[in-house]
Amino acid sequence: MFDRLGVSLLVGILAGLAAGALWGLVFVAPALAPGLAPVDLAAGRFASYGLTALLVMLFARGQRRWPTWRQLGAALVLSVLGFSGYYLLLVLSIRDAGVEVPTLIIGTIPIWVMLLGKPQHLLWRSLLPGLCLTIAGVLLMMGAETGGAAEGVVQGWAYWRGIVFALLAMGCWTAFAVMNSAWLQHHHDVNVTDWTNWLGVASGLGAVALWWVLGSEPKVLLAQVDIAQAAMVCIATGVGSAWLATVLWSIASRRLSASLCGQLIVSETLFALLYAFVGYGVWPQWLQLLASAVFVLGIVASIRAHR
Repeated sequence: MFDRLGVSLLVGILAGLAAGALWGLVFVAPALAPGLAPVDLAAGRFASYGLTALLVMLFARGQRRWPTWRQLGAALVLSVLGFSGYYLLLVLSIRDAGVEVPTLIIGTIPIWVMLLGKPQHLLWRSLLPGLCLTIAGVLLMMGAETGGAAEGVVQGWAYWRGIVFALLAMGCWTAFAVMNSAWLQHHHDVNVTDWTNWLGVASGLGAVALWWVLGSEPKVLLAQVDIAQAAMVCIATGVGSAWLATVLWSIASRRLSASLCGQLIVSETLFALLYAFVGYGVWPQWLQLLASAVFVLGIVASIRAHR
C-alpha cells in the first residue's frame, strides 16, 4: 500500500511520463505537415495553445480565476523561457550551425536540470547513479546522432554564433524547468490548470510575435495544397503537446523535485523513437536502443533516490 507521500510521488511520475509522451509527438509533426516551415509550425502550435487556454478560461464552469499582475508577469517570463524565446533561439542556432550540434547541446538539458534542481536534503551520492546513467545515455545518443552527421557546415563566425544561440536556448529551457517547479511549489493556491492557461495566453502572444518576425507571409501559407492538414497538426500539437502536456508537467513539477523532473524529461526522447518506429517503420540504431535502456535505468535509479 502506498502512503500519502508515495501516492503523490507516483502521480507526479506518471504525469511527467505522460507529458514526455505528448512532447514526443512533436518530433513526427513536421512529417505530417511537410509544407510548413519550422517557424510557422511552432507559431501555429503555440498560437493554438494560447487560443485553447483562453477558451478554457472563458468557458470553464465554476469560479473563473484571472491572474494578478504579479502572476501575469511570472507567466510572461516563464512562457518566453520555455516556449517562444526558447524556440526562437533554437531556430536561429539551427540556421547558423546546422541541426546536429544544436540538437546535441539541447540534449544535455536533463543533466543541467538534475544538477540545478537537487533538493537540499538529497545527498549527492544518492543522485549520482541516476545522473551518471543519464550522462551515459546522452553520450550514447550523441554517438548515434553523429554517426549520420551531415557535412557542409562552414565553421565561420555564423557557426559559432549559432553555438551561442544553442547554449542560450539550453539555458532558457533549463531555467524554465527549475523556475517553473519552484513557482508551483511555492504557490499552492494556484491550481495547475489556471497556471497552464496563464502560460498558454502568454505563449500565444509570443507565438504571434515569433510568426510576425520570422514566419511566412499569409499568402504563402494559404497557397499550400495541404493547408487543412497543416492546420490540424498545429491544433493537435497545440492542444495535446502544449496545453495538455503543460497541465501534466505542472502536476509533476508541483509533486516532484526539479531534479527528478529533469530525469523524466528523457522520456520525450524515448517516446519520439517509439513513434518514429510505429509511424515510419524506422528501427532505432543499436546505439539508440542502448541509450534508451540506459535512460530507463537512470529513471529508475533517480526514482529510488527520491523516494
